[in-house]
Amino acid sequence: MLDKISRTTNLTFTEIRSDLRLPAHREDIVLKTADGLTLVGELATPIDGPILATLVTFHPLPTHGGFMDSHIYRKAANRLPCLASVAVLRFNTRGTTSPRGTSEGTFGEGITEKQDVDAAIEFAVARNLPNIWMVGWSFGTELVLKYGYNQPVQGGILLSPPLHRTSVEELHRWNGSGKKLVALVPEFDDYLVPNMASVRFGSIEDIDVIGVDGAKHLWVGESATKRVLNEIVKVVNPNSYPLPESIKL
Repeated sequence: MLDKISRTTNLTFTEIRSDLRLPAHREDIVLKTADGLTLVGELATPIDGPILATLVTFHPLPTHGGFMDSHIYRKAANRLPCLASVAVLRFNTRGTTSPRGTSEGTFGEGITEKQDVDAAIEFAVARNLPNIWMVGWSFGTELVLKYGYNQPVQGGILLSPPLHRTSVEELHRWNGSGKKLVALVPEFDDYLVPNMASVRFGSIEDIDVIGVDGAKHLWVGESATKRVLNEIVKVVNPNSYPLPESIKL
């Protein structure tokens, strides 16, 4: 896709950073949960060519400012459809507000959110989105770990997993599931640092725990953003790894 963009424009290269919003189809969507709630979200897909992978994202803790626009997910939706042919589905879990709107319901401490997880995956499957991966960040990793092991997905990518709400039994359910887990753990995480993550995840058969030097829980800064997005693409569409640093627009 980058070659096509380069051949069809004479404009100069633009560095990919901050909130640069690259071309994509962006659709406001609603998800319907089994308990009758309407959740608001967005689906971003490539303009040209097939979708090669799909990210269904689960945001950080909404009672501490997490929502569908949390910066890593916003930047994933801004960049990955164009750069890596990856669809990005973002949504607000129950009771969460963003500029897109407010999802119905109230925060359920990660318990009633199971129905939010089911609704998001059901939407992706109904749309025939391919190669589905669940991506959780902080609280969102708990939703992936608790409820993703039997979903029709390839696996889960965990950003800054705190392991506050997921039991050992729930971790063990991933064994034999045929699904891959990848955990990106910041060196200076507030809750779980890489050496402890390796211990806590040690009972899972198919997981890669990747310690990220210099990073913190919120992945602040462009270098942290690029590292996260590159690690995600390496897993879901390795032919697009590494992501380019600039693009002709």
